[in-house]
Amino acid sequence: MREEMIMMNKNKNRMIPQEDQRLGTLTKKDRRSMYRRWIFTAGLGYNYETQQAPSVAFSMAKALRKIYKNEDDYVKAMDNHFKFFNVTPHMGNIILGATLAMEEKDGLKAYDAVQNLKASLMGPLSGVGDALIWVLLPTVFGSIAGYMALQGNPTGALIWIFINFLLYFAKMGLFELGYQSGTKLITTMSEKINIFTDAISVLGLMVIGTLIATSIKISTPLTFTTGDVTMELQADILDKIMPKLLSVFLVAFVYWLMGKKKWSPTKIIFLIIGISIFGSVAGILG
Repeated sequence: MREEMIMMNKNKNRMIPQEDQRLGTLTKKDRRSMYRRWIFTAGLGYNYETQQAPSVAFSMAKALRKIYKNEDDYVKAMDNHFKFFNVTPHMGNIILGATLAMEEKDGLKAYDAVQNLKASLMGPLSGVGDALIWVLLPTVFGSIAGYMALQGNPTGALIWIFINFLLYFAKMGLFELGYQSGTKLITTMSEKINIFTDAISVLGLMVIGTLIATSIKISTPLTFTTGDVTMELQADILDKIMPKLLSVFLVAFVYWLMGKKKWSPTKIIFLIIGISIFGSVAGILG
């Protein structure tokens, strides 16, 4: 795949005069083209050796072709982007925008700096992206949409679609932020990124905690009778210890299955369905 991509671009530009073998300048249209290539293909070239690197190379190909008029320089620059890369796709825009600015300004002089930048920011920005994009937004707006759907209100689904529409332009803004900032990302934003990651992680945990109490409904109708005294297990014992205690136990059990036993979400869903049916028939669960 690497050789085919490089050769395809080489053949299209084989007749460039020697006097034009200088670095080219990118237009806003060129940058937007790279952004769209990345955002729509970030997960398509994924593999277990270089992970998202093929998508990075595909996204950068047209822009690098305009920057590097010399064939050998172009091949070397392209090969540099086939190295390991893995980041939350939404946050990858910042890194790729910054690396593009570095290559446009310094060419192959930035060869090592490009890899250093990518390696330095993959982890911190993935922390932000995973907490904010993969956890917080789907949890908050997904729960709102799901709750409205249970009430027969389609507004929640429309809100979810609108949020994703806004995310498209937000991701474009992140790309421009990276492009305009360039190497300043390492020196001026690294500490702020770590602080922001910690804050978002705490907020995400708070949201998940509230969802356990409000969205997961599990109870038991079991009662204990001793002489003239009858006690309901749910209301008189479990709720006195902690309301929604069974919901907490269920979530902890699911986390244990996913983390320790490496169960897939599909298997866990079927298990919960089975437990629910058995518990209802046996009179253990309400």
